[in-house]
Amino acid sequence: MSSPIRFDRGHTDDLMAFLTAAPSPYHAVAAAATRLEKAGFRQVEETDAWDGTKGGKYVLRGGAIVAWYVPEGAGAHTPFRIVGAHTDSPNLRVKPLPDTGAYGWRQIAVEVYGGTLLNTWLDRDLGLAGRLSLRDGTHRLVDIDRPLLRVPQLAVHLDRSANDGLKLDRQKHMQPIWGLGEVEEGDLIRFVADAAGADPSEVTGWDLMPHPVEPPAYLGRDRELLAGPRMDNLLSVHAATAALAAVAGQPDDEIPYIPVLAAFDHEENGSQSDTGADGPMLGTVLERSVFARGGTYEDRARAFAGTVCLSSDTGHAVHPNYAERHDPTHHPVVNGGPILKVNVNMRYATDGSGRAVFAAACEKAGVPWQTFVSNNSMPCGTTIGPITAARHGIRTVDIGVAILSMHSARELCGADDPYLLANALAAFLTG
Repeated sequence: MSSPIRFDRGHTDDLMAFLTAAPSPYHAVAAAATRLEKAGFRQVEETDAWDGTKGGKYVLRGGAIVAWYVPEGAGAHTPFRIVGAHTDSPNLRVKPLPDTGAYGWRQIAVEVYGGTLLNTWLDRDLGLAGRLSLRDGTHRLVDIDRPLLRVPQLAVHLDRSANDGLKLDRQKHMQPIWGLGEVEEGDLIRFVADAAGADPSEVTGWDLMPHPVEPPAYLGRDRELLAGPRMDNLLSVHAATAALAAVAGQPDDEIPYIPVLAAFDHEENGSQSDTGADGPMLGTVLERSVFARGGTYEDRARAFAGTVCLSSDTGHAVHPNYAERHDPTHHPVVNGGPILKVNVNMRYATDGSGRAVFAAACEKAGVPWQTFVSNNSMPCGTTIGPITAARHGIRTVDIGVAILSMHSARELCGADDPYLLANALAAFLTG
């Protein structure tokens, strides 16, 4: 293992800006697209005919983005190097009939999305963000980034057993308050539409979610830690975007593959959607890229056979207060470099050949790396990795950054791990 490279504070500063700019999956892909545009990428519409010219292109669909760079001289059968990630995080989502309340409190009806740690949303100042769908078929992003909502916890005087084991009912206890007065149907959407500069009568649908308004921050005696929201998994989306932009700026003769970023939505609830990893989006984009360069089905098969995907998602750092929950011989630490995630039951897609690919990328980048495996006595989580491998027949390796407080409203990682991950991803994309 190589010694750590110098921590680049600028990359982590930019990650903090990215997290702040991305309170929803829709904002996340918009922020990624902005960074790619600055690197010379251009958006292509799925409804248009594509060409096979060199350069960077990307497709947006809802909360998902697929971007790729075609170097000069790439053949129709040139393999892809893919970094996969996801844009969604466990949180609360606004229901179709959002206006509710009781006893003079005005509240918002929400549904729990994914496996969030419910208690971390209590007594926290929350904004509201997402997208509005308009009558003409367009969408309008909205981000009310100020204290607007709050899920108040019951006072300990009224629940003397709270510190012995808090139990929260998802339906009764998680509805935020946002004001006083009588409940008025349509009030929330009128308020959000006004904030977005849209006519409320033109709003026919919405995908809205509360988000903590406390900004990301360095933490610790030496500011060696980073606390912030949605690092699972916007940390990987940001690192992959930075890596792809950096690779696209290299001479084309140093790019033997077609580097790809694939950031999906809905990983936290199974990936089964048109913007999820279990949908056809990635395969369709890759195939159209092959065919746009004059390729045949044979070229497509050859390209896929030589393709490798790194599925990058956060993993568990060893917790100092709960070390017994971890495997006794695998203790990933923060600021120790990215982790290789292994599970022989294919909850992660990594095998020995994939380990070799990842190790080579880290060695090339001069980045240290670690291995994560779950304690045998506990079930193992999963990622988009096995889905990508099975759906597309692509060799896939699961990796990520070790964090604490996964699925909390506010998570914790090492401040230099994001930069180490981005360097490893850039080395992987260029082989």
